[in-house]
Amino acid sequence: MRKIKIGLIGTGHLGKIHLRLLLEIPTFEVVGFYDISDVASKQISDEFGVTSFPSADELIATCDAIDIVTPTMFHYHDAVKVLRMQKHLFVEKPVTSDSEEAKALQTLALEARVKIQVGHVERFNPAFLAASQLELKPMFIETHRLAEFNPRGTDVPVILDLMIHDLDIILHIVKAKVKKISASGVAVVSDTPDIANARIEFDNGCIANLTASRISMKNMRKTRLFQKDGYIAIDFLNKQIEVLSMTEVVGQPRPLDMVLDLGDDRPAKKIQFNAPTVHPSNAIKMELEKFAESILNDTPTAVTLDDGLNALVLAELIVEKVEKNMVI
Repeated sequence: MRKIKIGLIGTGHLGKIHLRLLLEIPTFEVVGFYDISDVASKQISDEFGVTSFPSADELIATCDAIDIVTPTMFHYHDAVKVLRMQKHLFVEKPVTSDSEEAKALQTLALEARVKIQVGHVERFNPAFLAASQLELKPMFIETHRLAEFNPRGTDVPVILDLMIHDLDIILHIVKAKVKKISASGVAVVSDTPDIANARIEFDNGCIANLTASRISMKNMRKTRLFQKDGYIAIDFLNKQIEVLSMTEVVGQPRPLDMVLDLGDDRPAKKIQFNAPTVHPSNAIKMELEKFAESILNDTPTAVTLDDGLNALVLAELIVEKVEKNMVI
């Protein structure tokens, strides 16, 4: 089996998780890692038995692919080095600090002719994978992504920290142009919005209402999809889905059937509830495995650079709206 020589840049909380999982994936050979902190580098090297490189350049030069798990402000700087050395790239979300940087990476990517995947991990959440097996044609979407306060990540608005997960999922499902955006938010404990709500109207008539908060009393990651004759609830946190569907009653309904009489001589409809099986899996491990598959099989990555840019552009438009209306 051909192995991909991969290196990791950034060994913070998420970086350590990536490193552990990379070591478990047989198609990867972990060459080493680079971290700006000498103290952290020594600790990680001792804990995982992996070589610490003195510079990102030296690490990149020895690898086929690089996994960037640094703070967002450093993504562009590190990604440019990777692409200029024509190495495959996995970069955490948001892909860069702003869309102009992401567009610059697009230009470099065309020249480098390598695989690039963005770490929108919710695409690999087992609940979403199960829901993706259904016919999803929502006309109204409601999302709640609420998190208890954690100082990590408060250097960026909650839209870029949390809501961007749901923006990527919605763009992946709806596949229509954005027509109108309304948004508002409040900076409660930090200098950027800690809670925000956005309403997105699409050209196909679909409307999405998103709420994100990092100052909640409890964690919640739920998306509800409403479509003709159906409702799908995806619980990203507890990895569950619920499906409520309505079908026309044929013949005589059974005693326990839930029947909705619509009146006006319209056929009655039967309400059916289903909780499809969700197969347990590790979303981060799966996204890294898919990255390896795209390299080995020369196929498109599961979450492309264009996907990352589209989610970031939409997030920036929402941030702009929020900042105009924000209460400080």
